[in-house]
Parts: sequence; C-alpha cells; structure tokens
Amino acid sequence: MADRGVDFSGIPKELRDHLAELELELSEGDITQKGYEKKRARLLAPFLPQITSVDLPLPDVQQQSSSGPTSGEPSPASSDRSPASPEASGPSSSSGGRRNRSGGARDDRYRSDIHTEAVQAALAKHKEEKMALPMPTKRRSAFVQSPVDNCTPPDTSSASEDEGSLRRQATLSAALAQSLQSPDYWINRSVQSSSTSSSASSTLSHGENKTQTQPTRIGNTHTHTLCKHTHPTHSVPPDVTSYTPERGSRVDSRVDLPPNAMTRGMPRGQSRTSMLDTTADGVPVNSRVSTKIQQLLNTLKRPKRQALSEFFLDDSEEIVEVPQPDPNTPRPEGRQIIPVKGEPLGVVSNWPPALQAALARWGATQAKSPALTALDVTGKPLYTLTYGKLWSRSLKLAYTLLNKLGTKNEPVLRPGDRVALVYPNSDPAMFWVAFYGCLLAEVIPVPIEVPLSRQDAGSLQIGFLLGSCGVGLALTSEICLKGLPKTPQGEIMQFKGWPRMKWVVTDTKYLTKPSKDWQFEKINTKIRIIMLYKASKEGTVMGVAVSKIALLTHCQALTQACNYCEGETLVNVLDCKKDMGLWHGVLTSVMNRIHTITVPYAVMKACPMSWVQRVHIHKARVALVKCRDLHWAMMAHRDQRDTNLSSIRMLIVADGANPWSVSSCDAFLNVFQSHGLKPEVICPCASSPEALTVAIRRPGARGAALPARAILSMGGLSHGVIRVNTEDKNSALTVQDVGHVMPGALMCIVKPDGPPQLCKTDEIGEIVLNSRAGGTMYYGLPGVTKNTFEVIPVNQAGAPLGEILFTRTGLLGFVGPGSLVFVVGKNEGLLTVSGRRHNADDLVATALAVEPVKTVYRGRIAVFSVTVFYDERIVIVAEQRPDASEEDSFQWMSRVLQAIDSIHQVGLYCLALVPANTLPKTPLGGIHISETKQNFLEGNLHPCNILLCPHTCVTNLPKPRQKQPVGVGPASIMVGNLVAGKRMAQAAGRELGVLEEEGLVRKLCSWPTMMHQFLSEALQWRAQTDPDHVLYVLLNAKGVAVCTATCSQLHKRAEKITSALMERGGLNTGDNVVLLYPPGIDLIAAFYGCLYAGVIPVTVRPPHPQNLAATLPTVRMIIDVSKAACILTTQPLMRILRSREAAASVNVKTWPTIIDTDDLPRRRPPQLYKPPTAEMLAYLDFSVSTTGMLTGVKMSHSAVSTLCRSIKLQCELYSSRQIAICLDPYCGLGFVQWCLSSVYSGHQSILIPPMELELSLPLWLSTLSQYKIRDTFCSYSVMELCTKGLGTQTDALKARGVNLSCVRSCVVIAEERPRLALTQSFSKLFKDLGLSPRAVSTAFGSRVNLAICLQGTAGPDPSTVYVDMKSLRHDRVRLVERGAPQSLSLMESGTILPGVRVIIVNPETRGPLGDSHLGEIWVQSPHSSSGYYTIYGEESLQADHFNTRLSFGEPHTLWARTGYLGFVKRTELLGSTGDRHDALFVVGQLDETLELRGLRYHPIDIETSVSRAHRSIAESAVFTWTNLLVVVAELAGSEQEALDLVPLVTNVVLEEHHLIVGVVVVVDPGVIPINSRGEKQRMHLRDSFLADQLDPIYVAYNM
Repeated sequence: MADRGVDFSGIPKELRDHLAELELELSEGDITQKGYEKKRARLLAPFLPQITSVDLPLPDVQQQSSSGPTSGEPSPASSDRSPASPEASGPSSSSGGRRNRSGGARDDRYRSDIHTEAVQAALAKHKEEKMALPMPTKRRSAFVQSPVDNCTPPDTSSASEDEGSLRRQATLSAALAQSLQSPDYWINRSVQSSSTSSSASSTLSHGENKTQTQPTRIGNTHTHTLCKHTHPTHSVPPDVTSYTPERGSRVDSRVDLPPNAMTRGMPRGQSRTSMLDTTADGVPVNSRVSTKIQQLLNTLKRPKRQALSEFFLDDSEEIVEVPQPDPNTPRPEGRQIIPVKGEPLGVVSNWPPALQAALARWGATQAKSPALTALDVTGKPLYTLTYGKLWSRSLKLAYTLLNKLGTKNEPVLRPGDRVALVYPNSDPAMFWVAFYGCLLAEVIPVPIEVPLSRQDAGSLQIGFLLGSCGVGLALTSEICLKGLPKTPQGEIMQFKGWPRMKWVVTDTKYLTKPSKDWQFEKINTKIRIIMLYKASKEGTVMGVAVSKIALLTHCQALTQACNYCEGETLVNVLDCKKDMGLWHGVLTSVMNRIHTITVPYAVMKACPMSWVQRVHIHKARVALVKCRDLHWAMMAHRDQRDTNLSSIRMLIVADGANPWSVSSCDAFLNVFQSHGLKPEVICPCASSPEALTVAIRRPGARGAALPARAILSMGGLSHGVIRVNTEDKNSALTVQDVGHVMPGALMCIVKPDGPPQLCKTDEIGEIVLNSRAGGTMYYGLPGVTKNTFEVIPVNQAGAPLGEILFTRTGLLGFVGPGSLVFVVGKNEGLLTVSGRRHNADDLVATALAVEPVKTVYRGRIAVFSVTVFYDERIVIVAEQRPDASEEDSFQWMSRVLQAIDSIHQVGLYCLALVPANTLPKTPLGGIHISETKQNFLEGNLHPCNILLCPHTCVTNLPKPRQKQPVGVGPASIMVGNLVAGKRMAQAAGRELGVLEEEGLVRKLCSWPTMMHQFLSEALQWRAQTDPDHVLYVLLNAKGVAVCTATCSQLHKRAEKITSALMERGGLNTGDNVVLLYPPGIDLIAAFYGCLYAGVIPVTVRPPHPQNLAATLPTVRMIIDVSKAACILTTQPLMRILRSREAAASVNVKTWPTIIDTDDLPRRRPPQLYKPPTAEMLAYLDFSVSTTGMLTGVKMSHSAVSTLCRSIKLQCELYSSRQIAICLDPYCGLGFVQWCLSSVYSGHQSILIPPMELELSLPLWLSTLSQYKIRDTFCSYSVMELCTKGLGTQTDALKARGVNLSCVRSCVVIAEERPRLALTQSFSKLFKDLGLSPRAVSTAFGSRVNLAICLQGTAGPDPSTVYVDMKSLRHDRVRLVERGAPQSLSLMESGTILPGVRVIIVNPETRGPLGDSHLGEIWVQSPHSSSGYYTIYGEESLQADHFNTRLSFGEPHTLWARTGYLGFVKRTELLGSTGDRHDALFVVGQLDETLELRGLRYHPIDIETSVSRAHRSIAESAVFTWTNLLVVVAELAGSEQEALDLVPLVTNVVLEEHHLIVGVVVVVDPGVIPINSRGEKQRMHLRDSFLADQLDPIYVAYNM
C-alpha cells in the first residue's frame, strides 16, 4: 500500500479522520478499490517525501492498464505479500497507525474465534477428498466485472496441449487405439491428463489456436451409447455419418443440417467416425466441455446426504408426502413451561397521564433544560433544542395542522386522521417537533423513511401501507422537500405504489402561533397511534397500531427497568423514527426530562468514534447502540487516553437478540475496559414491533458475577430443542441472555407453528407476551391481527390456559435459569428446510468464517429461502468485491458450500455473487432481504457469479420408476374389438371409393385405368386435354407473379430436361438424379423431366450462399448416400458448387455430372419412359429428423398416385380451385403439395417461397386476401414469423385491405405434435382481419407415411383434450379438465386421410392397446413408403419399420411403424359418414424422448416450461448427455441477464417435471438449429455443444 512506513503520529487528527472515513467507505462498497487508493494517495502525498524507498502501486496499475491488471488489482510489486500481512488488507498496524479493519463494515458482528476454527476444521475434511468442482464457463464479453481477466493468460496447458498429446498418442499408437474400447476410459484419461487448473479456469477459451489433426477412429462399438435415449425395440438405422461445421460458423436458422447425422440405410462398417471420438476439427468431443461434465459426474458420485423419508410416488394420484419420523431426532424431554411473570409495574405519583402532558409540564417548568442535541456531519454539536422550544414549536404545529391547512368549515385534518412523517435521520429536531405536534393535535403520526427515488427498495409496500391507512398528508422539512425527486415540471414525483400526497413543510417560519383562546384537544388515551410498521418475511408491510395508554405504560415500564432519572444524559445512535430509538430516545426521554444526544447514521459513517466521544464529553449515563456501532467504534479506536466511559451505567445493545451479538459485546468490552467501561453495564435487550420491548438486561451491581452464557448444539437447535454442546465445538452456538421480562408483563414460550401449544422447558419456541404496553392490532388486517395479538396458549391436552390474550413477538427463544430470557433467532430469519429450522444469521456467520474473505463485502450478505418442489431451499446472495477474480470467487463459493454442509448439515440451493452496490438497501445501509428475494425470483438480480446445487439439496425427488418386464402373456386375449375391457384404439379414414372421373376419362383418354397410377402420364393427359389451364403461379417478395406454368408449358419444359438427361447425362434407367433448385417451377419441371426419362429424382435443398461451410456438406452427404449419377441445377448454383469457397468445405472435383437447365435447346425426346409396373420407384424423399437422422425413403408410383388421390378427396380439390402454398418443397408433404398434387387434381397452386417472407412479412396473408384463397398450406416456421412479426401490425394490414374471411382452411404441415399455443395465437391475432377461429388446423405425416392426417373440408373440427403430464411420463393417458394442475393441452392432428388405417400399439410387446391408451402409432395405407433407401439392400430394416405385424390380434395384417407416440380417442362428434369420429392425438417422437429416472419425457414439454421461466428466453432446447439433462436457452435480452436464467430454469424444470437440470447453457438468439419444417435439431445442438462450437454466453454446471 501507499502508506507503508508512514508515521501516523505525525499526521493531523483531521487527516486521520478522513482516512478512517475512506476505509469505512471502502469496506461498505461506496467506493472502488481504485478510488480508495487514489484518494488515500492524495491525502498522504504531503507526507510521502519524508519516506525513502516506498513502493507505490498506483502508478504501476495505471501504467499497465492497457495490457496488464485493470483497475482494482494490486500490481505485481504488491501481490507477493501474504494475505495474512496487515498491509495486504489495510494500513499499517504500527503503534501510531490504525488497526487493521480487515475489510467489512460489520466485520465482527458475526465473528467468533471458536466458530471460525470450526469452519476451518470442516473445510480441512473436504480438502482431503480433493474433489474438483467444474467451474462455470463465461464468455469474456459477459463478464460484468473482470479486472483480473485482462492480465490472466488463457490456460492453454489444459485446453490445448493435453488434448493434443492425447490425439498424437492415439494417432501414433495403433495398440493404444485398440485398447481404448470403452468411452469411460477415454473420458477419464482426458480428465486425468489435463492439469488440475482446468477445473478452476475457463477451459472454453474461445479463439485460441487448435491443432488440426486428422481424427482417428477409436472404435465403432461406441455408437450404441449415443442411442440410449431411443427405444430398444424401435430399430435404429445402422450407421453414423459424421460432419461438424467449422469452428465459429453460425448455423443458418432454416437449414436442414445433419452433422453427425445417422443415415438410415448405411451399413455399420462404413462409419467414418464415431461421435464419441472426435469432431471434424480433430478435437475429442469430451476434451473441453465434456471434461467439465465428467468433473460434474465425479462430484455427483460422492456420497450424498441420505434422502428424505418423504419420498412420494409420481403416479396418477396427486403427490402426497407421508412423513416418517426419524427415530434419531432429538426430542424435548422437560416438563411443560410455566408462564414467567415480570416484576410488578410500580406506581409513581408524579408520572404524567400522557406524553403530551409530560411535555407541557417540562416546557413550562424546565423551559431551558436541554431536550435534544443534534450533531453535524463531522460529529460536532450543531444545535440544542430545549424543552421550552420543543413545547412551543409542537404547539404551533398542532395549531397549524388543525386550523391553517383548510377552511374553518372544511379542515384538511381532523383529530384521529393519519399523517405521514417524512424526515431524514440527520434532522431529529424537526421529527421531534412533528411527532409531538401530531400528539397535541390528536392526529396519528406514521413515521416512514425518506423516499430517495421512485424505485426505492420496499417503496411499493410503504405506499400500500399509506394507502390502506388513508394517509393523504405528509409532513416534512424544507431541506428534505427540496431533496425529494421531482418531475420535469418541478412537482414531487409520484412514488411507486404511493397514494396522492399533499406535502406540508413544518419549518418554524411556516408555523402559526396559536391564538390565546385556543386550547389543544383534551387528551383521549384510547385513540390508537399507528406509529410503527413491520415488514414481514415476504416483504409485505403492516402497520402496528398502539394506543396512547399502551405507549405511556411502555414508557413507564422502560423507566422502571432502566431506572431512568430526571436530567440524565442519553446518547442515541439508533434511528429515532422507529423501534428502540423512538421508545428510548424520543418518548421515555421526554417523560423523564432526559437530555438526548442523537448521532445519525451519516455521522457514524464519517466518524465511527463520534458516539464514544459524546459519551466521554457529556458524561452520558446511558448509550443506545447496535452491534454495528460497537464494531465500528472498536475498528476506529486509537490509543486515545482521554476517552473515558466510566460514566456509563447502561450500554443498551438494541440488537442483542441476535445470537451473534455476543462476540461484538465481548470484543468491545475487551478494547474499552481499559477506558473505564464496566462489564456489568452492557445490557442486551429484545424487542419486536408487535410487543415493543420484550426483555432487557438490568445493569448489575459493581463487581457482581456476569450472567452465564449458553453453549448450545446447532443440531439440536435445528430440531427445536435445547442441547448443551460439550463435545463437538464445531457445531456449537454461544448465546447470551437478554435479561428479564419487562415489568408488568407475562411471558410464555409456544410452538411457532400450528396451535399456540406451550413448549417444554428444553424446547425452542416463539416468545408470546401479555402486557398493557404493547401493540393492539395490525391496522386494517383483522384476520392477521387475531392470529398475532389475540393468542391464547394451550397446554399439551389442548386446553386453553385462561382468557388472557398474548401477543406473538416473532422472537424464537427459551427461558433459562433464573427466568433469564435467551433469544436464538427471529421468525423472519427462520429457514425451515425438510422439517429442520435454520437461522439466517447462523448461515451468514458460517459464510463469513470462510477465510480469506477477499471476495465479498462482509456486511452485504442476504440469506433467504425460496419454495421449490415442496420444500424450502436456502439461497445466499452476496456482493462481490470489484477486484475479486473469477477463480477466487468460485473457490470461495465452493468452500462456503462445504462449510455450511458440514456445520449445519443442510445443503445450499443457490449461492450468487452480484456486483458491488447492486443489492437493494434499507435506508440505514442494510440489505433489503424481501426485495432481494423478489429480484431473484423475477430474474432481476443480475449476478456476476452463480452456483446452484440442486443435486445436493433436493432430496425429496420421486422414486425412479422400475420398469416391469414386458411380454405377451395368456391374459393378452382380444375378444372382437376389445382390449382389456376397452375398445381397441384404432381409427380409419373413409374408403377411397371408385374413380369419380372415370366416365370423363373414358371419353377423353385411351388409358383411363393408368391415369391414376403414373403421375407422368397424368401430366401428359392434362397437356393434351387442357393445355392452357394454369397449374402453377410463383410469386416474389412483392407479390408479383414472376413465373406461371400451364399444363402444356410444364410438359414441354419437362421434355427439354428429359432430352438433356438422355443426351448429356449418360444415365441408365433407375439411376438417381439430384435436383438442386431454389423453390420454384424449375424444380417441378425437373422432377417431371426425370420421370419422363425413367430416372429417380432426389430433391435437395440448395446450399446457402452466405453459409457454405455449414450447408454444403449436407448437400454432399445426400449426394453421396443416394449415389446420384447426375445433378440438375441452375447456372448460379452450378457456379457455387465449383467455387473456391465450396472447395474449402468439400471436394469439388468429385461432383457427379452437373447439368445446367437454364438455357436448354427446344428438343423433344424420342420417347417418354413408362414404368412397367406401378410398384416401381418414383422418387426418393430425403430429410433430416430432429434427432439428427438423415433419412431417405422410397416412394413408388402407386403410393404417389394414391396419396394424391387421398388428398384430393380430403380437401375436395378440383380444376376450378385455387390453393396457396407457403412451404419448403424438398421433402414430405410439403414436396407433395408443391410438385405433385396440382398435376394430379388439376387445381391451381399459388407458390410462395418461405424465404420471400423474410423480405416481406405480409406476403402470404396479402396473397390469401388478394386471390381470395379458400385453402392454404404453410409450415410452423411461416406461422411463427407472421405471429411474431405481424402481431402488432393488424391495424396496418386492415388499412391496406387485407381480409382473411375467405380462408376456409389453413393447414400446418408438420411431422410433430401440434403446437397448440402457436396456432391459437395465430387465430386470435388475425381474428380482426376476418380469420375464422375454425380455419387453422394441422396435418401429420412421418417418414414411413408422408400424410396420415390432414384436416379436410368435410370432417368435424379438430378437438382438444387435456391430459395429465404425470401420466404421460408413465406412458399412460389420463384425461383431465381444462385448467387442472400439471395438465397438457393436445389438439387433434387432423382428420385421417381416406384409405388410411391407424392403430395404437405397445412398442415393447407389439400388442394393440385400448382406447385412450398411449402407444406407438402404426399405420396401414396404400400410400405408405416402400422402405428406407439402402445401398446394400438391408431388408431387415424395411421389414421392421414398413412390414411389421402385431403380436396378437390381426397377425396377418402388415403395418408400418411411424415412430411416434400417440393415442386415439372416440369423440362425440360425427364424421362425414355419420359415425362417431375417432380423433388421433400425436404426443411426440419416440426417438426424441428422454428416458430419465425410469420415466419418459418429451423435450417439447420441458422446453415449453423453460421458455416461460424468464421474459428474455427467446427459445430453448433440451437434450441429455451421460444421464445429465442439458438445457440450452437463447437469451433475447442483454448479456447481463444471462446468469439470472440459471436458477429460474432449474426451478421451473424441477417444479413442473421433477427433474434436476445438470447443465444450463445460455447462448445468443439463433444458435439453436432449426430445420426447414421449423423443428429443432437437438442432436446437432448436442454435438455442437460437446465440440465447443456454440460460443455460449454462460455455461452453469449444477452441483
């Protein structure tokens, strides 16, 4: 430090005071370390030249700021000092200098040497285990404050070298490669060989150089590990083709991307690399992210605390906890407590009848006697208010309030009205005058804190109190009024939640002298005074009403207990507006004509010794302080020989009820006993807003023995019993008594929960008090009042003790020997976890005992509990010092977790560190606990470090389900259509029937029966019979038709392409040809050209020109897998395929023949190909599933024509109809609608490429309106774009004439569960444009059958049901009412198509299920796919998925397995045939489900919960890795909110799904890959995460 070696004896006193103030500001966090050093160096500058060879770190810091340490970090010159040295944390502790403050402002408030030793012993045990916790990963830009990071080089030793050495070993040693047969070996090896610092450093150091090593295949036997989530009997396609995009490349949001995709049909031996081994850049996937996950797994393997006996079964019944009492739990064994009676309240003849009468008496008889002395900021007396002045000014104010604020007939105030007193703590005289003026005017004063801003902590609750009490007038001083926040117009700002207030200034110059004939109101002792307010644990503020007689009685009791005498001097350091500061320093002092010297909070911060100096100067007899003031004075103490505290006869410690106050009292006595302080004068007391003063220790006789302390077992305290701790000092709590009960009071101890049953003598309970000197009610809250102020204790048998009413104090304690009262905590600080009670102050003390505390501010720690999953969970929030490094913070947090776990035997749920000065404060500098808790739950805390431990402390999870062995037994007998007493779950569409155009066909065509078998011949027939009929219209972003195609034009364009294929392709019949076109008519023409040529078309999405690195390898993969002999494309795309940019991603020299179809010559082929049979292959349909599978299915000519006919019947499509299509035309039903359906049915299709919507959002809707479209087809991506982008523009669209009343059906094409929330939002948003709520519906298809359901025109409206989510996890369906808890709404997936039959099957037994039972959807239809496209003809796959049989029932019928779970429910609606309608409900994809804890979870359900957790979550996705649930959330807000998501995401998944999240990953918007159908590609996301390619904002590893 800059002052090493400075002789403080030569420094003036004023400068020493300035230095003390600086240190206090630093410890409180009011200035940064850098600011502190600058100011300190400036103050000491005149004295520095006298010192030789003093190192000054400040210039070094500034000099290195560009490349070295940032502000707040010590320079290298000073960093080598040991933490124990005084210079490391404060100024020199030489004889002339100040003592080391060691950081915090309330350093010793929670300090105990015994407790610190206990914490260190507990931590030593944990050190032996050497368990490295995985440190969170944080993006550099997301650091809220990271002064150390700029100078800390990335830890390349663990992130690069060790991984590289592993890869080199794997490459060089074939023997080693053969030995690495288990993934566990590989993972463990990478963990062991990386340096230990990898757990504590950010191993995801983005941007560092990676060694590009060719990946080595360790073994193909690992592939099955990846497929644990898939169903064991649902056959997995045989192999894995691996691709991972280049590091740092962004995934296009609408790209089919199958990196590491499993390709159905490739044989197992052809695997290029295993996903577990390496990624494309040659880095083992488990080397960076997975190392931390492995650390997390190792941590979770440690023996945990025994799970609670309150296990419940997560079954169809509601969750019920059945507590089983632990036989080892300590129980109270004493006798029932006897009520403790205080000494009788003596009667003194000269006591005044009321406080205002006392003031009148002293104002008249002792007018010049000093009543109050106020201090200025330097601690010197500012003014003294005499009793005469106090009386005259109070009288003036009373007269002004009653007579001068309104007219004579309409006064603003009447006796009994309530008035707010708004005065700063630094202006006690104005408050005194206002308070006594209100008493004289018989109006009720409500003292409140000065609002400093509109967003003050607790401001809303104070406003509610004022509004509920009917307060409309506020008294304040002129200076205070000027300091209040104003509007631009100069008016007082309307504070949040406050009623409209009229502000009255009470300075003397504005008061009116009362007329001679005016007399103040006759004293009415029954009028209640709302003078206190109490903030509950939840933050609600309640006004406590106290009658005047109770107030007077309380003052009399205090006078007797404290033995106050007339003319004494009292030093008050407390807030004079409430609690002990008000009762002693304002009320009892006036009653006894005491001279009060008030030391405000601002003076204490500037000069912590000021109150001690006042005691010495004024020879004060009584001092009223808190532990904080004792500590501050002790820290600021110097060898002042002139300080003498022998005059004090009573040092009242107002927060002596805090069990940790004993250490402050002892330390203060230790320092000041040599200055005359007597041990017996320290008098701790206990009080509460409801009962006022409960107990106070009377000053003992000189030399008398001090009361004994109680050394209690913390374990016993947590169970509510008193056990003296003599053995294990690690878990002992030393408490001091707070004296005897107040005079005239009766005290009992009752159970804090349930009926007020009397406790036993060795039991901790809540103190209840019967006294005339307490509060009477919570204003306006009769229900809560009855439970608090009208308590009648009962005995063990439940019989009441009598009719005496007691008041609950909120204090927890017991009565010790000699009727001494001991307090061990407060109700508001009580945290009840799993039936055990823990005190928040105890946890704070343990956290602060973890040394060294160079990470957080000691006085800035909030401890509270939140209810998560049927129990309370403990959360600790602390303010982090600006100069604390990430590693130091994480290490301190880890040690705190271990210490609390060892000492209190309770797990911490969350430990969060926030930047300095960001926690909401109370007016006197404390932490506003309820506001902090609210910020935590609402995601407004903005922590800079966070650590969640749900695995450790959530011990009441449901028991994992044990799956029963499956098998078809003799009980599985089906009778007719019944299964297990229920109707069999099957449904069918209507019959396909006869050809409705058969007669017309016979007249016009010579081959009527073949028309519906071959689509190519259908186009030829239409070109002959109706050549000018427009089949297709293609629109651009402006809504202009850029291209049209009639039947004849389409036929001729197809012929040109056929000629080119025959001439240039060199193709054989049946060869595969890839069609690489943007959405348009060229794609359609190329498709029919292939059919004419007898080759098999394969439609492929073209690569994105701006993202070739990510999209081109997918194209290459499909071309390779399909063994395409030729590529048809456009000129621009051909140039891209052969470009230099493309060569960076793929080998462009090995493309098949590429034919550009833009400028083909006009030629007709010699003949058009006609397949010999309809079962021949028509085209291949390739798509990437959400599980990352690249799947190609074969579609025959027969299936194509039957599918088109089925859609034609369902949607009533004829030549005169127009439909609009806004879909991707590359696979599934989207391709069928785009390319096939119009040619078959003859209707006109208006084609809108989805990419055009990104340029013009209203394009689709305006097209529907312009062309008066009745039927339209879209994807979820299109619907989401319109909902998010146009939801607020409906008025503008309406003004432009957009009208959707013409739309009869809007069908969403998808292969997933219907997104009910999205479709409902779309319907509601565009209802104003005329969209019918019945119009929106969904379709459903799968790989084995492209179209199973499609909402037609004749069927009933889609029905919606509500199912119980808990039952779904058990593979069951339980229908519940709308709004039921844990319910999930499901919409029917559309009407089953004609010719389609569906049955619900148990995927394990392959037996049919009953109605409303969950199972796999099997389908039988003439338009099912022929099978997966395989190169080597593995027919076993086809047999399993496409030609499978039931185990019983209809054993001869062949079915195709969709791989989707769902159920059939017979509804009350009637179908088109008049029968009751069978609705098919799709729940989710079987391959996608997560098998956790023996239950089946659907990712979309968890993701829906996660997206609701915080307003800034744009999208989310979940996957599992090594049985850990990983949640990826896209952050739409600022990076400051990233860490807020971690606890909220963990909470919501735990609450709603009973799962513990293992890893939370926060990423930028758009990172989660989505395919062309709007479906998330979760497996690709998983691979990118494990390969460290997401560039996450934050990764949290939950313990």
